[in-house]
Amino acid sequence: MSLPSLRLKANADRRLRAGHLWVYSNEIDVAATPLSGFAAGDQAILEATGGKPLGVVAMSPNNLICARLLSRDVKHVLDKSLLVHRINVALSLRDRLFDKPCYRLVFGDSDLLPGLVVDRFFDILVVQLASATMEQHKDDVLAALIQVCKPSGILLKNDSAARDAEGLPRYVETPFGVVPEWVALEENGVKFEAPVIEGQKTGWFYDHRMNRARLAPYVKGKRVLDLFSYIGGWGVQAAAFGASDVMCVDASAFALDGVERNAALNGLTDQVACVEGDVFEALKQLKASEERFDVIVADPPAFIKRKKDLKNGEGAYRRLNEQAMRLLNKDGILISASCSMHLPEDDLQNILLTSARHLDRNIQLLERGSQGPDHPVHPAIAETRYIKSLTVRLLPNS
Repeated sequence: MSLPSLRLKANADRRLRAGHLWVYSNEIDVAATPLSGFAAGDQAILEATGGKPLGVVAMSPNNLICARLLSRDVKHVLDKSLLVHRINVALSLRDRLFDKPCYRLVFGDSDLLPGLVVDRFFDILVVQLASATMEQHKDDVLAALIQVCKPSGILLKNDSAARDAEGLPRYVETPFGVVPEWVALEENGVKFEAPVIEGQKTGWFYDHRMNRARLAPYVKGKRVLDLFSYIGGWGVQAAAFGASDVMCVDASAFALDGVERNAALNGLTDQVACVEGDVFEALKQLKASEERFDVIVADPPAFIKRKKDLKNGEGAYRRLNEQAMRLLNKDGILISASCSMHLPEDDLQNILLTSARHLDRNIQLLERGSQGPDHPVHPAIAETRYIKSLTVRLLPNS
């Protein structure tokens, strides 16, 4: 395959040589290689200012990140062969980590497959194509996954906003095999079913697996409140780990049906209750009813999706955690999580400290958690580390 060249300005190759994978539009020598000469989804040979090739990139010429490195070897373009190789490399890590085939199999840039996410649910694969390049190579992606994983069904869950920036339509379809509305998975020894077609993202959030496993020593025999519960990833596992009773709060009746479904799947119906409604309003009502809990999990959706949301988002995290702290028993445990990439862990820690002091309480930071190893962090790309989970103990001010 003969590919066009994409030429960088002088010294713009330093960051890439140091390990980064992204090329920004203001780094391109547009006099030599105008971005208008490329279409979204094209592949190109990235060159340093002197013409030395740096690798093969996937083009998004209309975006600030106008290209992403696919390979540092110009002989290795994105095709079925490269996809099979990269998926096998990704699979070898997951096979080493987990005894059941339930995990994030491919995590975009971190697995050197930018624009591709694959979650595995035993023999079902849920695939997200977030770039025009991956969309153009959809058939190669499917063929590679079928060859490597031999699934019984593949769902393309291409309904995310990330596709809008690439000028791609949103759709959900089953291009291979059969995919039921709810698919089985197992996490930390607990059985679940996830709504992969109608649910959020791919239907499940494997990224908090290790943080949910850490619930075990804190919840045995305790009363637990799970805020923004979705289908019970935290709450049902807390019950499975021996919690005396668990209350799951979510605004979605569909999600809470999933909680009840998953509680029943594990014989935990009597231990798990659901409350439908806005979480902040529910917290006020629980406080008014003088409800108290030993352990509270606060794992909200991203309050800070863009940098301009930072101030309002930090305020939302502050309100959430402070209201949760008001419901904790003496010596209570709060697990506070954030999936907002723009909120650094230290800022979340300061929010917890400020909230505790506002209530005239002391806190101890017991554990720090990040995303699981099936969501590996690319050390040059801060954006690939997005999950934070802080476990704190709330103590009287004495």
